[in-house]
Amino acid sequence: MPLFTPNAAWVEDEHRMFADMAGRFMDDALVPNIDAWTEAGVVDRAFWRKAGETGLMGGAIAEENGGSGGGLGFDAVTLYEQAARGDAGWGFGIQSIVMHYLVAYGSDEQKANWLPPLVSGEMVGAIAMTEPGTGSDLQAVRTTAQRDGNSYRLNGSKIFITNGQSADLVIVVAKTDKDARAKGVSLIAVETEGAEGFRRGRNLKKLGMKGNDTAELFFEDVKVPMTNLLGPEEGQGFYQLMQQLPWERLTIAIMALGAMDFAIAETVKYVQERKAFGQRVMDFQNTRFKLAECKTKAELLRSFVNDCVARVERDELDAATASMAKYWGSQAQNEVMHECLQLFGGYGYMMEYPIARLYADARVQMIYGGTNEVMKELIARSLDV
Repeated sequence: MPLFTPNAAWVEDEHRMFADMAGRFMDDALVPNIDAWTEAGVVDRAFWRKAGETGLMGGAIAEENGGSGGGLGFDAVTLYEQAARGDAGWGFGIQSIVMHYLVAYGSDEQKANWLPPLVSGEMVGAIAMTEPGTGSDLQAVRTTAQRDGNSYRLNGSKIFITNGQSADLVIVVAKTDKDARAKGVSLIAVETEGAEGFRRGRNLKKLGMKGNDTAELFFEDVKVPMTNLLGPEEGQGFYQLMQQLPWERLTIAIMALGAMDFAIAETVKYVQERKAFGQRVMDFQNTRFKLAECKTKAELLRSFVNDCVARVERDELDAATASMAKYWGSQAQNEVMHECLQLFGGYGYMMEYPIARLYADARVQMIYGGTNEVMKELIARSLDV
């Protein structure tokens, strides 16, 4: 299945050609490595560079910064094609998010320095929001960035950072005014190579998404040039986060759709071949009804996601709608994984079958990017006007 619906308003011939190219690349370079990356707990840097050479990461970046000059629809295609191969290990979603913070708020010099290597895969990006005591309440972060001459000194720690072991560039959410809440938050980019006082913790062991490196990050008097501040002045970080979070939440819904399509296709193949009581498992009414329900949920999500991609291409995706996409998409994904694994019977519980991995990978989708409970609160606020 493709990401886009027939006659989707945002889709042009270039998107279809890009999807074909991305799909072939994923089949050749990603699928054969999923098990190895899952075992290693990290995606090979060589794959990042191959993806860059193929042009998978620059579709939505201006040509002068190494990209192809298109819109976010190209990133949406890459994310979907990855998930539709059953993979949640490659951290392109975060790479896209980091690049678009730079597109939106970076100076010309910052864009010139960082976007080309991010597009090429020579540099891997991460964004450090979550702290041990602070999850969705980003106004309450405790990491500080204090002025020291022409530099900041960063102190604090972050946890659950996707691409944390690999990241060469980390956008850090920090307080430049620790006595203020929202107005004290700033975003500061840290180049990790040679950064004295910067330290990575262990590669965290997770329930799912085992192929993606997720780490704790520690900052102990890390000296960062003041020119690494994103935006023209301090205190804009919370506003910047709120402006960019809709895309982050939409990426979660896109990945959910890809994973659902993959799980349904794998399950249909299995129940067509597996026999019980003298007939195919597919021939039981319960099987057919469960798969009908799963397919319907996927198609409802596909329509909603396409509407959201059209909105984000017009720069019109609002926080409430993105929250709906993230909440509904991740919830539907978990429901589909539950039903598909059940149809595999005992084999569904075995890690040699992809459905077991997809079941485990799905669970965090309802947590990161803002928990689904927070999504519901944001949606409710849009009604209480």
